[in-house]
Amino acid sequence: MSPRTGNSQTAEPVAAEGTGSLSRAGDLFQLLRDGRARTRAELALTTGLARSTVASRIDALIASGLVGPAGEATSSGGRPPSRFAFRPAARAVLAVDVGATHVIIAVTDLGGNILRERRLVQDVAAGPEAVLDRLVTEATSLLPETGRTPEDLAGFGIGLPGPVEHATGMPVKPPIMPGWDGFDVVSYVQRSFPVPVLVDNDVNIMALGERTAHWPEHDNVLFIKVATGIGAGIISNGELQRGANGTAGDLGHVRVPRGDDVLCRCGNYGCLEALASGPAVARTLAAQGVHAESGADVLRLVAEGNLQAIQALRQAGRDVGDVLATVVNLLNPSVIVVGGSLGQAGEHLMAGVREVVYRRSLPLATTHLRIGLSIAGSQAAVLGASQMVTQHVLSPTVIEATLQATG
Repeated sequence: MSPRTGNSQTAEPVAAEGTGSLSRAGDLFQLLRDGRARTRAELALTTGLARSTVASRIDALIASGLVGPAGEATSSGGRPPSRFAFRPAARAVLAVDVGATHVIIAVTDLGGNILRERRLVQDVAAGPEAVLDRLVTEATSLLPETGRTPEDLAGFGIGLPGPVEHATGMPVKPPIMPGWDGFDVVSYVQRSFPVPVLVDNDVNIMALGERTAHWPEHDNVLFIKVATGIGAGIISNGELQRGANGTAGDLGHVRVPRGDDVLCRCGNYGCLEALASGPAVARTLAAQGVHAESGADVLRLVAEGNLQAIQALRQAGRDVGDVLATVVNLLNPSVIVVGGSLGQAGEHLMAGVREVVYRRSLPLATTHLRIGLSIAGSQAAVLGASQMVTQHVLSPTVIEATLQATG
């Protein structure tokens, strides 16, 4: 793939079969992205293009390595026609999840299959240079473990635990990321990897990863991360919604009535994050005389059967449910997925969420609503980072530019 600077705001829509003539090889390629093998004749019939046009575009896609032979179709007489299909293994993607205290780096193919993964303890507060230098070093050593070279790399996707202006990849006043505000993450990473680098908020890419891997049949999905902070990734009508400035889904700073006297790190009182995040639940338990300093302590206490911890976590679920009830009425999702570290506590948190959402939301909005725990778990963000890159680099415009550059 040819290098591009900066982020892509949105991936171009995938062309649908039976919608008439497709003007570019990049458009034709979208028909093959589902992995189903087709003959030139089948593609000509689907697109309405002349067989000679289809043949020339297939030849260009084969030369790029993105499409390859996939056996032969049944012959109706004469030589069996060849079939062609998308080759996800043609390129690799580096997908990175940067959390408050961790970094997960994965190498995937263009189909989102994780080929290799590495997990590191890393404080995001160490600053952008320290964090990015480490992830670049680790990514450089991880790539050869999959048998890939930097030349095989299609792109680099990064999720960050704070607001991100997606068009530029720059963090915007992230509360737990000192030194990151306005930092040019894209250019910094491209000094080592001259490929498309895309950056987004971690909850957005978790929503993208969870939906792509486990809920592809649902077009309206909410992903809620409950951890050191609280946020939501919103997928509506099949598209990730970032809002005007990339702050859509910032549930953590929605006011919860019972928290009027609780100060949040943002400077306001009563924020959901100040009541229901991992550190907030730990503070609640500490005030009751239970030793807890972090969300990890809360999880440990719950696993040990500590009743105060279980009750505190269920109340956190109710607080999250208070906010989600309004969101359900507003956005009408068909699926709500709860992830993040506190989601590992399973049904205790979920019980509180379900209790309030089903009681407070409109009956029609909850008729078919499913509320469940993340299936992708800790891999949701890297799956989403990979998907973010492939949506961009496999879009019709970028494919066309790549073919012209190599043709």
